[in-house]
Amino acid sequence: MKQVVQNFRTGELKVEDFPPPALKPGGLLVRTAFSLISAGTERVTVETAKDSLVGKAMSRPDLVTQVLATFKREGFAATYQKVKARLDQVKPMGYSTSGFVAAVGAGVGEFAVGDRVACAGAGYASHAEFNFVPSNLCARLPETVSLEAACYTTLGAIAMQGVRQAEAKLGETAVVIGLGLVGQITVQLLKAAGCLVLGIDPDGRARGQAIVSGADATAGTDEEARTACSTMTAAKGADFILITAGTKSSGPVCLAADLSRDRGRVVVVGLVGMDVPRNTYYQKELELRLSRSYGPGRYDPMYEENGIDYPIGYVRWTEKRNMEAFLQLASAGKVNPEGLTTHRFQIDHAADAYNMIIGKGGSDGSVGAVAPVQHSTRDNEPTGLKRPDRVFPAGFRCGIVLEYPGANAALPKAAPRQKSLAPASGDIGIGFIGAGAFARGVLLPIVAKSRNVKLTGIVTATGVSAKNSAGQFHFAYAATDPEQVLDDPQTSCVFIATRHDSHHALAVECLRRGKSVFVEKPLANTAEGLCEVIQAARQSEGLLFVGFNRRFAPLAVDIKNRFQPRQGQLSLIYRINAGGLPPEHWTHDAREGGGRIIGEVCHFVDFAAYMSDSIPVRVFASAVPQVRHADFLDDSAAISIGFSDGSVASIFYAASGDPSISKERIEIFGGRAVGVINDFKTAEFTHKRKTVKLGGGNQDKGHAAEIAAFLDAVRGRITAPFTLESLSATTAATFAMNESIRSGNGIDVDLTTIFRPASDSITPAESF
Repeated sequence: MKQVVQNFRTGELKVEDFPPPALKPGGLLVRTAFSLISAGTERVTVETAKDSLVGKAMSRPDLVTQVLATFKREGFAATYQKVKARLDQVKPMGYSTSGFVAAVGAGVGEFAVGDRVACAGAGYASHAEFNFVPSNLCARLPETVSLEAACYTTLGAIAMQGVRQAEAKLGETAVVIGLGLVGQITVQLLKAAGCLVLGIDPDGRARGQAIVSGADATAGTDEEARTACSTMTAAKGADFILITAGTKSSGPVCLAADLSRDRGRVVVVGLVGMDVPRNTYYQKELELRLSRSYGPGRYDPMYEENGIDYPIGYVRWTEKRNMEAFLQLASAGKVNPEGLTTHRFQIDHAADAYNMIIGKGGSDGSVGAVAPVQHSTRDNEPTGLKRPDRVFPAGFRCGIVLEYPGANAALPKAAPRQKSLAPASGDIGIGFIGAGAFARGVLLPIVAKSRNVKLTGIVTATGVSAKNSAGQFHFAYAATDPEQVLDDPQTSCVFIATRHDSHHALAVECLRRGKSVFVEKPLANTAEGLCEVIQAARQSEGLLFVGFNRRFAPLAVDIKNRFQPRQGQLSLIYRINAGGLPPEHWTHDAREGGGRIIGEVCHFVDFAAYMSDSIPVRVFASAVPQVRHADFLDDSAAISIGFSDGSVASIFYAASGDPSISKERIEIFGGRAVGVINDFKTAEFTHKRKTVKLGGGNQDKGHAAEIAAFLDAVRGRITAPFTLESLSATTAATFAMNESIRSGNGIDVDLTTIFRPASDSITPAESF
C-alpha cells in the first residue's frame, strides 16, 4: 500500500509502498478515500524534521535530558545505538481521514465491512491507503455526508472541543484569533450556535474566507480588532475569545485580554506563546482555559486503544461523540467543511502538497487557481451531492486534501503461505516479531551483527515500522502478519519482542512448528499461558529461550565464578531504583502488560536463581500502597524469596526514587565472601579481607552474550542455559508475588500443574 512518511533524520518526505497494517481486536481496518493535511500542524512537523540535529535538540530539550541520562547510566555505546535507532526511523504523517471499513476486529460490534467512516488519531488515521484504527477513534458517516467532507472530522472535533470549553451561548459575541483551517471551522460552529463572530487574522485571504464561513466582521491588525470588537459589543467587550492561531508569540493571549469583557472567557486551542499579562487578566478576572485536542478520552489509552467508553451520564462529549456531532452538523448543512478545500492532490503527489505548505514550490493543485475540480460520484457515495467548488484567491491555502483512487476496491488477496518447515540451509534463518524501542535500540543491532545468520523477515503491527526496521537491519522482507514468519521455511528461529500479552501464544506457535524461539521477558503473564508454552516446549524440537540477560553480564559471571567452589547457601540483596511509569502506561494493564512484577521483577528472580544454582520455592511480598491508583499492586514492593537449596534473596523494587541514583545494586553474601555489583558497570569481590575491584567500563547487562548463547545453543554447540523447570519457576514466582501482595501471606511456588504429563491435552493457543 502507499503511505506518506518522513525521515526523521533528514526531513525527506515521500510516498512509499508498505505492507498493510495488521487487524487487531478492538479496531477496524479502513481503506482510505480522503485524508486531510493540517497545514499548520503538519508544517511544523515537517520543518522540525528538516532542522539540523542541533535544531532538533533545541526544539525538544526534554529528549536531550533523556539522552544525557541514558549516557550517564548506560555509557556511550548503548546511548548511541538507541539514538541512532530513533533517528533512522521514518514517521507516518497525518491524523484525519475517511474511507470504507475493510475488516472488523474482534470485539467491535457497531461497524460492518463496507461502512463509510471518519477516522482520527496520529499514528492511526495516517496518509495511507489502509489504516488500522481503534473503534473509539472512528465514526460512521450519515448518508448525506460525502467522504471528502468527512476527512475534516478530526479538525472539526478539535474546533468543537474548543467551542465547548468556551461554553458558547446563544446571542453571545465571540472572537476567533487565527483563521486557519481550525479557525474557519470554529467560525462555522459558532454561527451554528447562534453567536456573533469577529474573526482576526493578518492574511486578507483568510479573512475573506471567514466571511464566507459566516463571520460577522473581520480584522487584520490588533488596532482594527479593538475597534471592531468595541463596535460589535457597544464597548462592553467580547463574551469569549477562542485562540486558534499557531505562533510562538504570546501576542494572541495579550490581545484576547484587551478584547474580552469583564469576567470573560479565553480558550487556547492553538499552539501559541503563553506569557500571560497578569494585570489585565487579574483586573478583568478573566478565565483562561486550554482545550485538549478532540475532547475527553484524548491521550487515555484505556479509551483510545482499549475501547472503554466513558458513561454518557458523566461525560457527555467524548472525542468520538464530538466527531459524531460534527458529522451530524455537516449532514444538516450547519457546517460546510468541503467549502474549505482549496487544494486536492492524488496520494502519489503528496510530496508536492507538503512542498507547497512549506513554500518550496511545485504543483499547487489548487481549486480555482489552476482549474476547478468537478464533482464525480464515487461508489457508495451519496448521489446528488455537490462539491462547493469556487475560485479562491491565488496562493491561499486552507483545506488540503489527498485523494486515494479506487478506495472502494476489494482488499488485495494475501499471497499463499508456504507450509514447509524445512530449515534454512547453511546460516541460521532468524525472524523477528515486534520492533519497539527496546528491540530497535538493543536486540536488533546485536542480532544484525551476529555471524552466520540469515535475517529472513520482520513483523510489526504497522507497515511503516516493519519496512523501516527491515531496511535498517537488512531483513529480507517486512510484514504485519506473524504467520508469514511462522510459516517461513527459511526461518529456523524467531525472536519475540512484542507486548507481554502475546508472548506465550506466539512462542507456542513457533514451538509447534519446530522452530527455536527467543522470548523477551516475561515468558507469560498468566498461569494458563505459562503452562501452555512449557507443555509446547516439552513436545517441540525447538529450543525455548527467555531474555533473562543479567545472568550473562560479564560482571555477573565473574562474581559467580569467584564464589566457586560454593560453601553453603547464598544470601542476596537486590535493590532496583526502577523509576515510575505513568498510570496509563500499558505495562500497568492487567491483560496487556501484567504489571511490573511480572514484566520486570522476573529479571531479578532469574539472577538470584542463576547465582544460587537453584529455583524459587516460596515468596512473600509487600507493596507500597498507591493512594490514587489502588489497583497498582507492584509499582514499589519488598520481596523475600526462598530457594530450593536454602539460599534466600531480598528484592526491593522502588518506583519513587531519584533517577540520578543508579538503577541496580546487588550484594551477595556466602562462604565468608561478599560480591557487589553496581549497575553492571563496576563490581568488587571481598574475601579474607581482600577486595578485588572489577569492571569500570561501559555498562554491560549481558544482552550480547545472551544472544550469542542462544544462537550457540540452537547450533548445538552448548547446552541450553535454562532448564524448563527454571523458566517455569521464575515466571511462576512472579505470579505468587502478586498473590502474596493481595493476600498478605507467604505463597509457595507450585510447578505441579505446569509440569503435568506431556501426554495431557494442550489448550489451543490464543489468537495473536
